[in-house]
Amino acid sequence: MSAPLDGIRVIEIGNFMATPFAGMQLADLGADVVKLENPDGGDFSRASAPFIDGESSNFIRLNRNKRSLALDLKAAAGKAAFKRMIRRCDVVLENLRPGTMRDLGLGYDVLARETAQLIYVAASGWGQDGPYAALPGLDIMAQAMSGLMSITGEAGGPPTKVGVPVTDLVAGLYGSLAATAALYARRDGAGGQFIDISLFESGVSLAVWEAGKYFATGEVPQRQGSAHQATAPYQAFRASDGYFTAGATTPKTWSAFCRVLDLESLEREPRFKDSSVRRANLAELIPLIEAKTASRTAAEWISMLQAAGVPAAPIQSFDQVFGDRHLEARSFFTDAPHRTLGPIRQVGSPMRFSSTPTVMRAAGPLLGGHSHEVLRDYGFSDDEIAELEREHVVVAHPVQD
Repeated sequence: MSAPLDGIRVIEIGNFMATPFAGMQLADLGADVVKLENPDGGDFSRASAPFIDGESSNFIRLNRNKRSLALDLKAAAGKAAFKRMIRRCDVVLENLRPGTMRDLGLGYDVLARETAQLIYVAASGWGQDGPYAALPGLDIMAQAMSGLMSITGEAGGPPTKVGVPVTDLVAGLYGSLAATAALYARRDGAGGQFIDISLFESGVSLAVWEAGKYFATGEVPQRQGSAHQATAPYQAFRASDGYFTAGATTPKTWSAFCRVLDLESLEREPRFKDSSVRRANLAELIPLIEAKTASRTAAEWISMLQAAGVPAAPIQSFDQVFGDRHLEARSFFTDAPHRTLGPIRQVGSPMRFSSTPTVMRAAGPLLGGHSHEVLRDYGFSDDEIAELEREHVVVAHPVQD
């Protein structure tokens, strides 16, 4: 059974997160993703702990389903080899600082002369132009500048970043979505194109509720802890043994929520008549609710609320997440083979296709672990590969997949 992007060739030139995450999405969808790495150490994330027998545990999960080619793009022979590969390539993904590929003589304008059908996705902190373009940009800077840190954390508390590198990850998702859309457009005659993705704009794009509030009222959104920006009750509540989450924002669920908590009197109060009014009076509402919820355990409240049709759930730590019975029942966690480490547990893809499923071919590759194989697939003879190796332009791992 084929995967959605079978037959699509992608070359990924990136470090850490945004482009590798985009490449992982395309690889999960069946594309042949070649991770082109600097022979001197490869992707910087290879050096990130923890390690399993010398291999980064993070790298081998983020870079699954890819093949590694260790090629020196600073060498003239490396540039020439890369340009030759581009003629057989559909998509290039990169997240180097803007101008780096151009300075190497490998910018989009140069590569597009090799093939007008090339789709080139460049991810960066701030975008390819504008006042910030030349500034270094990491996820935390994008979270800070995008406003996300101004609304994350408890009211009155210090700025807090989202626990995962959310702008990196969202930029990666936008990059993979844009590449897929461009492939579709190319099929209809649009040709190749350049796609500019920034972490900054990816973060700002998530401010759906915040934009709704600010553009309508001029009010600047603030940190609200776990509370929803526009409706209530919808947040974490204190129980006798910790916290749990619940959301009662429709008339039906609000009525059931009040009934379970023995707070039917709240339904008759004008200050709590609908979700928007309840949100406006949140400071009065939550103490009344938590005076009740603090009397029982989180598990008891969750059980009673769910039985009454009110959305409610525990707050799980990652040891609980990675052993969650629902995820296990849906086979979300699967093993992928690694050439030297054996089976590696992977977080699965949330994209579930009925006819063209995603793939799980292998864990992240060894540096240069596919150099020979990739070059042969892109039309290089064994003699040409040997010459590139003699010039130290290409490095092949002793263990070739």
